[in-house]
Amino acid sequence: MVGLQCHCYHHEQMDLSVSAEKLEFKFPLTVSCIHFIASAIGAYLVIKVLKLKPLIQVDPEDRWRRIFPMSFIFCINIVLGNVSLRYIPVSFMQTIKSFTPATTVILQWLIWKKHFDWRIWAALIPIVGGILLSSVTELSFNMLGFCAALFGCIATSTKTILAESLLHGYKFDSINTVYYMAPFATMILAGPAMVLEGPGVTDWLLTCPSLFSSLVIIFGSGVLAFCLNFSIFYVIHSTTAVTFNVAGNLKVAVAFTCSWLIFRNPISVMNAIGCGVTLVGCTFYGYVRQMLSNQTPGAPALPHTPRSKTELLPLVSDKLDSKV
Repeated sequence: MVGLQCHCYHHEQMDLSVSAEKLEFKFPLTVSCIHFIASAIGAYLVIKVLKLKPLIQVDPEDRWRRIFPMSFIFCINIVLGNVSLRYIPVSFMQTIKSFTPATTVILQWLIWKKHFDWRIWAALIPIVGGILLSSVTELSFNMLGFCAALFGCIATSTKTILAESLLHGYKFDSINTVYYMAPFATMILAGPAMVLEGPGVTDWLLTCPSLFSSLVIIFGSGVLAFCLNFSIFYVIHSTTAVTFNVAGNLKVAVAFTCSWLIFRNPISVMNAIGCGVTLVGCTFYGYVRQMLSNQTPGAPALPHTPRSKTELLPLVSDKLDSKV
């Protein structure tokens, strides 16, 4: 298994794994725990020490009912990413992950009864199809890896939908989301990490030739993970779950393009066509979102989410919300 190719939410965390992979630190669950611990510490410093953001007090019942499920799905997403990357190449996984914007829309439509304008559906066709064209020539099929990646795609969509519900519907913000989510995620992953990777981590600590510099790199990646987790929730808070996942596909197309323009890495004609189609689709999606947001006040807002009285209740009461 390739070490530290973990945190598979649109492959952002794979960038944090490169240095540690060269250290032969092949313990993805342990690194995930370190990343979440760093995220918890970072959020604590921002809220409690630097006081850049007030702490939103949340009842324990609400923490388990509304924040824990998102944390659990977050961790499931990481595990599925690890499994899929063990059996299939990144290119194949990226092909499957390209369906994330579509599965996000479908899940919100089927389960959360959220209605989308037909132009949103239409914009998803080139966004998903472009990445498929970019990756289809590099497919290497494995049933276990395929199933893990497919369910990981659904987990990614579910995670972003739950995050959107929390951030948009319950008076929450991105840094408080990290503050409450990271300890839950650490708790979920700590047990499996100790059981499955504990002996290996101990052996690595005893045999590593440059322990101090290696630990600096590993814990440094935790700082980057905190910034990444904060930015993920900030983007979802500022936009929507669908827009966040569309941006993930746009990132892949831009990465292909930049690798060719800047580093002169060769890409096939199919790669180039796929990137172009994705960029056109993302541009069209942005245009549709802007057009819908500028609808006249009398026009029905789309997408529209019918909400029950329970959904309209804030995560915290006004009294608790004022506490720091």
